[in-house]
This record gives sequence, structure tokens and C-alpha cells, in this order.
Amino acid sequence: MYTFIMGFLVKVPVLDGRMQQTVRNLFFHVPMWFTMQTLFIVSVIYAVLYLYKPKPVYDFYSTEFARTGIVFGVLGLITGAIWANYQWGSAWSGDPKQNGAAVALLIYFAYFILRGSVNDESKRGKLGAVYNIFAFAMLFPTIWILPRLTESLHPGGLGTEGNPGLNPNDTSPEMERVFLPASIGWILLGVWIASLFSRLKIYKEQLQEMSDNEFRSTNQKQKMTNETV
Repeated sequence: MYTFIMGFLVKVPVLDGRMQQTVRNLFFHVPMWFTMQTLFIVSVIYAVLYLYKPKPVYDFYSTEFARTGIVFGVLGLITGAIWANYQWGSAWSGDPKQNGAAVALLIYFAYFILRGSVNDESKRGKLGAVYNIFAFAMLFPTIWILPRLTESLHPGGLGTEGNPGLNPNDTSPEMERVFLPASIGWILLGVWIASLFSRLKIYKEQLQEMSDNEFRSTNQKQKMTNETV
């Protein structure tokens, strides 16, 4: 709530016609990527834990954190496309950072396709964990390394010292007081959502296990009754 209110009310610097009011998207677009990265980090940690000790709960958390991370990644692409449309004249200009982010998300989408193609829970968990580690490793070249080795409109790329429209020095102390809480808030929201869905999945599994045990117990009693008769 603080981000939405202060994000639109805080005074932003006038940058000689650059950015103008679109700079307010900084409070939404960038934190989305921070949140995605955080969720993917937690997801790959649980994937490693599952390979070390294959507990279903580790697989549940790894899956749901990856799923929520993809959601925030898509939101990052959408908010970035909106910003690019106003700033660069096109929602998708083929910028290396845009292309790399899209490739990274496609790799994570393939993670769920792979899981859906395996019926055995144990094999699905192990294959998913191994692929999760691969997908996380691919984040570095697609998002952090390759875009910095080529000309990019994003900060950090070659050519005009990155983004010619936005430089870290162009932000104001007022903006920083909104940006930091916004980043923390979005990250905490993402972790809360992923944890909530993980616990919900665990609860459903426990209910299913209780139902299966009750069904087996009823069948066993019925069988004993029939044998007595």
C-alpha cells in the first residue's frame, strides 16, 4: 500500500525532459525482478536440499517458489514493456536485457513442462531438482552477463554507459526512501505467497494421505468381517 501511494505522490526530479513521470515505474518494475531473483534463489536451495535428502516437503517448496518467481518475472516483463513503450517508443525493442529475461523465463516454464511429463513422484522430484539447478545457473548468462557485454539501453550495458535515459545519480533521496521499502515489500509479498501455496499443497497432501489410510483401514475391516462370516 505504501508503494502504491507514495510511488505516485513522491516528488521526482526533472531530468531535462528525460524519463519525466515514467520514472515512477522504478518502484514497480525493478522490485519485480528483485523478487523473482529472491524466489528463484529459495527455490534452488530447496532443490539442492531435496537431492541431498528427498523429502516431499522440499519438492513442494522448491516448486511453489519457482512458480511464484515466474509470476513476478512476467510482471517484470509487463511493467518493463509499458515503461519501454513510453521511453523508447516500443514495448519490445529487442534489447539484450529484454531478450535475456524472456529466455530465462522460458527455461523456467520448461521446468514445469518437464515435471508434468513425469508421473512417478520420486523421479519427478529428482528430475525437477536437477533441472531447477540448471535453470538457476542460466539466469547468470541470460540476465547478468550477456546483456552487459553488448550494447543495451538498460543500465550496465555497453554504449552510452548503459541506459541513456536513467542514471543512478538521477534519483533523489525522496525516491530512494520509496524504492527501498518497495523492494523489501515486494520481496516479502512474493515469499509470503510462495510459502502460502507451499503450505496449502502440504495440507492437501496430508488430507489425501489421511483419506487413503482411512480407505485402506475400511477395506481391511470389511475383509476381516467377510472372512469371519
